[in-house]
Amino acid sequence: MERIRDLIADEPVQREVSMFGDHCILVNDKMIVGAEKDGGLLVRVSADRNDELILRAGARQAVMGHGREMGPGWIMVDASELDEEQLAFWVDAALENNAAVTGIGR
Repeated sequence: MERIRDLIADEPVQREVSMFGDHCILVNDKMIVGAEKDGGLLVRVSADRNDELILRAGARQAVMGHGREMGPGWIMVDASELDEEQLAFWVDAALENNAAVTGIGR
């Protein structure tokens, strides 16, 4: 979580909550990412970019519960693919979506 906090340090309105069984970070009251216990990341991105982003290493469509696939814009990223550069990429993609949805920022 500390690595994510560092990446969003300049965001003016942020908070952390438990959602989906993850520790989630919200910016402007909208979830951007959720950190899983195993180090994986649930990322909220633009549904328009889902097909493009799902092709990245370690990415897959997010699943909730027992095999129920979440819709476009919800992507899981394996912990093994989250080096500093990739974590920054995914947080940036989530912040882009956040700005588009809220009309605040970027």
